[in-house]
Amino acid sequence: MAQYAIIETGSKQYRVAPGETIVIEKLKGVEVGQQIEFEKVLLVANDTLHVGKPYLPNARVIAEITKSYRGPKLHVFKYRRKTRYRRKIGHRQPYMEALIKEIRL
Repeated sequence: MAQYAIIETGSKQYRVAPGETIVIEKLKGVEVGQQIEFEKVLLVANDTLHVGKPYLPNARVIAEITKSYRGPKLHVFKYRRKTRYRRKIGHRQPYMEALIKEIRL
């Protein structure tokens, strides 16, 4: 059985395994090349299955940030008829790529 974990970051859950690259929302104060530690681990599966309530104590996922970029531009257009009301707003979400190094239990 392959080792994997389910982590929570940016209000989203990700299934990760060592050697995989995941795309997460940008974390404040984290630079490219820096190692980060995810502490919100919900589940770890290696030889046995370990499930948290809701998180596993002392479980960590170590990752390295490989890339930081912004996603495609999304256009938000608000319009109210008959009142000459128009608003056009653009948004680009910042993302990071993280390479999973190891899963500690």
